[in-house]
Amino acid sequence: MDINSLSKKLLFNTVRVDTVMEDGSEGSGTAFVVSHAHRRGTHTFIVTNRHLVDGVREGGLVFTQKHNGQPVLGQRFQLNIEDFPHAWFTHPNPDIDLAIVPMRPLEQAARDQGVELYYHVIDSRLAPDAATLRGLDALEEVLFIGYPSGVWDHVNLMPIMRRGTTATPMALNFEGRAEFLIDAAVYPGSSGSPVFVYQPDVLRPNQSRKFLFAGVIAAVFFREEANQLVPGPVPPQQNGVVMGSEMIDLGLVIKSAAVIEVIEAYLTKWLE
Repeated sequence: MDINSLSKKLLFNTVRVDTVMEDGSEGSGTAFVVSHAHRRGTHTFIVTNRHLVDGVREGGLVFTQKHNGQPVLGQRFQLNIEDFPHAWFTHPNPDIDLAIVPMRPLEQAARDQGVELYYHVIDSRLAPDAATLRGLDALEEVLFIGYPSGVWDHVNLMPIMRRGTTATPMALNFEGRAEFLIDAAVYPGSSGSPVFVYQPDVLRPNQSRKFLFAGVIAAVFFREEANQLVPGPVPPQQNGVVMGSEMIDLGLVIKSAAVIEVIEAYLTKWLE
């Protein structure tokens, strides 16, 4: 497969997160790679949800290997991280469900084992600013990528692409928080999935008319009682267990500005 389009590159933006919890249960979720230009250079991070790394006994990130600059489809490399929860830097606001880890030491650890990692980054400059958000319509098409219900093409190491629409205007902060809702099928394992406003150009398949890094999936709405809807963190997929509460296909997305905030907080702490 030639990696010659935006959507193909997005297949290599995500990283599968495999975890073992303190109680011994296994789970999986989603992370993705972001680059951010700072006054001291451009830095690359893996981003996921805080709730995916808290309480984890063992954790690993699954990558595709690289050879001669190209992906070796199906050639898996799992990078296990010691003391997994403490390797992550979390957003300084404990109410914002984000965690990051710098990419450089992970790549070095892979090289030490004779492995090159293949991935594509999302440039943080694709995050919409306030003016761009005001220019968006109330209803926009969105694309998100990850491992819903733990499903993926484990032979080729490909994630699952899913589409939906915004369910609340991105220009507004849902319930007063820097979040918005999407009307899409969000399931366990979708935690940490990157969300994009994506409008492909049908006349030019390799181009898009609109492409923005919108945010990160963090929660889904459950129907617990006949007239009660509650948002809850999207849990990691755990060994095919089906959850009892009914999910209603409304996902909560943390806006991408919060990803920039946690990266800036990390760089301020460690580089300045």
